[in-house]
Amino acid sequence: MDSREQQDRREARRKKRLRSQIMVYTVFLLVILALGTGIGYGVYALANGRKAAEEKEQDNQELIEEMLATEESLPSVEPTPEPTPEPTPEVVEPTWEEKLDAYVDERIAQMPLEDKVAGLFVVRPEAITGVGTAVQAGDGTRQALEANPVGGLIYFDQNIQSEAQLKEMLENTARYAKYPLFLAVDEEGGTVSRIGSSIGPKTDAGAIGETGNPENAYQAGAAMGTALYGLGFNVDFAPVADLANVEGSIMEGRAYGSDVSVVSSFVNAMVRGLQEQKVSACLKHFPGMGSATEDTHDGKVSTDRTAEQFWAEELAVFQAGINEGADMVMVSHMAAPTLTGDNEPSIFSRTLVTGILREQMGFQGVIITDALDMGAISQYYAADEASIMAVLAGCDMLLMPEDYEKAYTGVLEAVRSGNIDEERINDSLRRIYRIKYADMVQ
Repeated sequence: MDSREQQDRREARRKKRLRSQIMVYTVFLLVILALGTGIGYGVYALANGRKAAEEKEQDNQELIEEMLATEESLPSVEPTPEPTPEPTPEVVEPTWEEKLDAYVDERIAQMPLEDKVAGLFVVRPEAITGVGTAVQAGDGTRQALEANPVGGLIYFDQNIQSEAQLKEMLENTARYAKYPLFLAVDEEGGTVSRIGSSIGPKTDAGAIGETGNPENAYQAGAAMGTALYGLGFNVDFAPVADLANVEGSIMEGRAYGSDVSVVSSFVNAMVRGLQEQKVSACLKHFPGMGSATEDTHDGKVSTDRTAEQFWAEELAVFQAGINEGADMVMVSHMAAPTLTGDNEPSIFSRTLVTGILREQMGFQGVIITDALDMGAISQYYAADEASIMAVLAGCDMLLMPEDYEKAYTGVLEAVRSGNIDEERINDSLRRIYRIKYADMVQ
């Protein structure tokens, strides 16, 4: 090969290498350029991304602040509470007293007026049966109680022939009654004793008081109560709560003594002894007639005791018996002008019966008159007049009016005419029937 040809080949190879180098350099430059461009874009993107994030964060912060400001400007709205279920009302069981009152009111509401008025009277069985001396209870007693549903019957020596006879008579009488009856007796012991040998020795209150031990009065009361209840009685017109505190006192022997505290303790013991045996005790003779030397059986009697003396002595004994829970108080016929303001028998004084005994002394039991056939009343007042006056004064029960029919009719007409309010009669019946129905309510 000539030199010219070799030279051309060498020139061709050189050009080829040159093109190859140019291509390599070009690719390298492109790669460098691409890398630079990528890095620059990345830096730009990073910078722009951070800025955008900051701007977004700022926007978010502004949005939050705007929302908070808006929330503060809005009125506060309390969340609606869930409804609370109504509590089930607690059932309160009525007390025994409330049950008794409701029971009594229901019975009284069913009574005709004629029966209500009859329920105020305590009479001898002869007063309604018409017999000379009542010693048994049969059809006559049944018919009498149907026509005259009196509140109670009182028995005396002449009605008692034997223990068996008395018990049968009282059982039949109670069974025939339209309404529960008070079956009563004067059994003080001593000189005033109807049952006598059935309850042991006739020891009067004065002798018991002289022992100085009230337990003896309690034992006497318990013995009397046991015997009386066993026979069928539920009321004893005892104990005597009078003070034998003057020379020749009409209550000498029948009273436990003259000292207030001593007599009070004996009276209370007697009340407990009787009433623990389910026999109602009756304190007598309010406001205390031991200062009298004359007998209200025979005519009018009065006392010159001052009001201060009464409150310090006689009334203090009755207050003790009331506090002990005596079911009844009997008001006497003796006049006590320093307490009542007049010389009328005590049973007619509203000041004494309602003002002092009921309101000031707080007695809520049954107030009964002494026997209305006694001379202090029967010699000066008609049977209807006396009964009406006693009811108006505040007495709940009327004992042995001289003429039961006249007394009953008088009180009934007084109620019908409005001179006595029927509610006044209902009040007395409530007190009476709280005693009578006490064992019938659980």
